[in-house]
Amino acid sequence: MWAVYIILFLLLLLLLWVLAVRGKKSPFGFYGLYRYRYAHRGLYDAASGVPENSLTAFRLAVEHGCGAELDVHLSKDGRLVVMHDGKLLRMTGVDRRIVDCTADELDALRLDGTEEKIPYLEEVLPIFAGRTPLIIELKPDDGNAAALARKTVVLLKKFPKLRFCVESFDPRVLIWLRRNCPEIVRGQLAENYLTARQGFKVPAAFALTNLLANFLTVPNFVAYRYADRAQLSLRLCRRLWGVQEVAWTLQTPQEILDAEHDGCIVIFEHCIPPEKRK
Repeated sequence: MWAVYIILFLLLLLLLWVLAVRGKKSPFGFYGLYRYRYAHRGLYDAASGVPENSLTAFRLAVEHGCGAELDVHLSKDGRLVVMHDGKLLRMTGVDRRIVDCTADELDALRLDGTEEKIPYLEEVLPIFAGRTPLIIELKPDDGNAAALARKTVVLLKKFPKLRFCVESFDPRVLIWLRRNCPEIVRGQLAENYLTARQGFKVPAAFALTNLLANFLTVPNFVAYRYADRAQLSLRLCRRLWGVQEVAWTLQTPQEILDAEHDGCIVIFEHCIPPEKRK
């Protein structure tokens, strides 16, 4: 008798797990987003003097027929700042956070020893509008997830010819998008937080690794770190809910081809993508 109870309990846990990782079948095909590869932070090459997340890197991505992935923070005075790190130190040498700086302070800085300025999202979008798509990652700080999402959406609506989707590691961004702009294609970013803890306690790391907030965010796609993608939750999300997988960040032409063969949309860096397999 106890064996029956244990089996029923395990089946209930599996059902709850499946419901927790649910998503919504992606409309990627409707927008043609699946046809593109995405240059991580633009088609940058620091050795050639083209910094990541710079206007030049984004123009090069478009010239090569690629979309791009970029990162957006909110400045102290509410500007949408395109930079990966929340801190300025690595790319500018200034040890401050973007959220603590005004636009005037940011405008005085240069990227990675070049003459390139830190771009704002309104400067980047015209490069891609009517051309190749964007994967826009929102990176909230100091509890500004709703404000960041709201300002980004307001700006995006000014570019009707732009094809894009929005992703975030932070489920609060996706919850806001689901409630307020469900028509926007949204994606949950994830990796194995149990090995790359990033300050999370074990329960939070376990939940984020296994996409257990999906029942709140209901993402159209999951962007998972390619090296970490052997996760049961990701497989369940793809197979049972029809959610598109986006693989990041691929470093070689062979990785790109392998990921695409498995049905992934790819975000790449440090290489030029090969011709697609027929």
